[in-house]
Amino acid sequence: MNIGKGKIVTISYLLKNGAGEELDKADAKEPLVYLHGMGQLVPGLEKELDGLKAGDKKAKLEIAPEEAYGDMREDLRLTVKRSQFPADAEVQPGMRFWANTDDGNQHPFTVTGVTDEEVEIDGNHPLAGETLFFDIEVHGVRDATKEEMEHGHAHGEGGHQH
Repeated sequence: MNIGKGKIVTISYLLKNGAGEELDKADAKEPLVYLHGMGQLVPGLEKELDGLKAGDKKAKLEIAPEEAYGDMREDLRLTVKRSQFPADAEVQPGMRFWANTDDGNQHPFTVTGVTDEEVEIDGNHPLAGETLFFDIEVHGVRDATKEEMEHGHAHGEGGHQH
């Protein structure tokens, strides 16, 4: 059976950046199980997996930023007043939080700098602007159940448990 929309896919992978540093992995003992075609992977990786079957392997898949977490956006790098945070909050670089945007949606931000008066924040994904390199192995492909399709994710072993 080939990977396509509506299939539950089990893969192991190793993710590295352009400098060859390991960023993430899922091995065969604890693989990633996901519902293909539902946006659960970066688009470039999902495209590379289309049509593969159990036992297939691909090495050094290069996923450009626009097919991964996007390019770095300067408009998501902001400086806000320290007073916009609770007075008792220990605001420090690396802290992540969610904030309401002008359009009423919630968006994740990371604190990148702090002074007594201002806080520098960045709403870019930590891997924005990065070319990603994946080594993958497909361990299984099966049809999603009706319930999995309704819920939009994999259930059972390695998937989401209710």
